[in-house]
Amino acid sequence: MSRTVYVNGEYLPEEDAKISVFDRAFLFADGVYEVTAVVGGKLLEFSGHMARLRRSLGELGINEPASEDELLAIHREMVARNGLDEGLIYLQVTRGSADRDFAFPPADTVPSLVLFTQAGPVIDKPTAAKGLRVALLPDMRWGRRDIKTVQLLYPSIAKMEAKKLGKDDAWLVEDGKITEGTSNNAYIVLEDGRVVTRPLSHAILPGITRASLMRVAAEHGVTIEERPFTVEEARSAREAFITSASSFATPVVEIDGVAIGDGRPGPLSMRLREIYIEESLRNAI
Repeated sequence: MSRTVYVNGEYLPEEDAKISVFDRAFLFADGVYEVTAVVGGKLLEFSGHMARLRRSLGELGINEPASEDELLAIHREMVARNGLDEGLIYLQVTRGSADRDFAFPPADTVPSLVLFTQAGPVIDKPTAAKGLRVALLPDMRWGRRDIKTVQLLYPSIAKMEAKKLGKDDAWLVEDGKITEGTSNNAYIVLEDGRVVTRPLSHAILPGITRASLMRVAAEHGVTIEERPFTVEEARSAREAFITSASSFATPVVEIDGVAIGDGRPGPLSMRLREIYIEESLRNAI
């Protein structure tokens, strides 16, 4: 049985779901998206994702397609119609459809809203137990990485390049310092137990998982240092990990061919994953 998807006010079988060839996301990657994890049929971090969605839309001047309450109702209907117990819901908002022109269409153009589900494990992923091996590649993305846009071509290229190298993912490097992963925020753990991650700026995405993990880490006595860190610091770190909505906190066991620590998921990384999951499940809606 096919999935049910949501397209501009309609719930449709995926094979019947269509969007205009003049949609600005198709022509110019002129749109934004969010990903919400679902566990036990409940939504994790929903309000945080919606707040970031509103920010992304505001930064690009795209009209909001619906209120948060309306979007919550649509998400819940998508869970119900697809019988989604565990997986992800992707939401995309585009500027809408108009004749092809680099200039934006009129301000009252109706945005497009699309949602679809992907079923699968988000808690018991094999990568959480064995850890990730990451390659280092140059960060060649545009300058507003803080906006969660659908223009993901370079992250896709970088992820595929990492796979060609036999690695699981890539961390991106700019001016000798790590920015983030292809689809996640990056962290290292120093010998004294401090966690280091790059501060928020136009250079990285303000991760919803990042914000929650940093809060619960501080509540459990973990020191978080927000500053850029170098490739050399990453290679010599005691532990490393990533965060994202689809992977929560996942250990990194190798960076650029160099084993991190003893080459196995570190205890602090695994503990942070555990307490983040506990907190997120407790507050799921």
